Amino acid sequence: MVTDFNCPAEYTNLGEELCDAARSIILDYFRSPLTVEGKSDASPVTIADRSAETAMREMINKRYPDHGIIGEEHGSEKQDAEFVWVLDPIDGTKSFISGHAIFGTLVALLRNNQPVMGILSMPVINERWIGAAGKPTLFRDHRGSSEVRVRDCPALAQATLATTSPLLFKPDQFPKYDAARARAKMNLFGGDCYNYGLVASGSIDLTIEAGMGVYDYLAQVPILTGAGGIMSDWEGKPLGMHSDGKVITSGDHRLHQEVLELFNS
Repeated sequence: MVTDFNCPAEYTNLGEELCDAARSIILDYFRSPLTVEGKSDASPVTIADRSAETAMREMINKRYPDHGIIGEEHGSEKQDAEFVWVLDPIDGTKSFISGHAIFGTLVALLRNNQPVMGILSMPVINERWIGAAGKPTLFRDHRGSSEVRVRDCPALAQATLATTSPLLFKPDQFPKYDAARARAKMNLFGGDCYNYGLVASGSIDLTIEAGMGVYDYLAQVPILTGAGGIMSDWEGKPLGMHSDGKVITSGDHRLHQEVLELFNS
């Protein structure tokens, strides 16, 4: 993530307004009868996803008409702009349509293709992580706001590892994940984007995922960086617009290095 740029508060403020607007729309549809459609990649989508993203895009265009937008549901506009917003109104649509409360809204802001601001908002449980270049990561819940930090965990043998589902790994990817799973102290399944907030807050140590789109991981980069953690692809390269969707997130850099060595030995 860019380190010589301090993200202005006006961008973080708009990011929070976007999450608030999405939350209002999403909660109106939560645990209500919905028509579930299949997208071209066979993933589900509903009117809640599409309506929330539409509202968010309108807010961005009104405030910053020269900024670009990349959204999971409605595509890209002005993608070559200096500042580009990346939106995932409902990360965890399968959970949402099943009545599970653990799904999130992700908002990222890129400057010259590098993530400089990210928000992870959990609409139902009303928790939120806010990361911005040049600032510590904040967490907000019913108790108020506080800075968060990852926890020390130098080795897989001491780590809690989370992944959304082992079924999401392709046959050539699963053995690497499974090798890490076998070495980990504890394994968790499910959670989608929520797991990244838990790493930032020092509740778990590691996530390993594959098959992700840019709207699935870019918001988390400033959040984890501002909390002292690290995110990369499976080869250890920084995450950006052209990453391949295979993501490792660690609270401790020593743990991250162990996983990279395991995956690339």
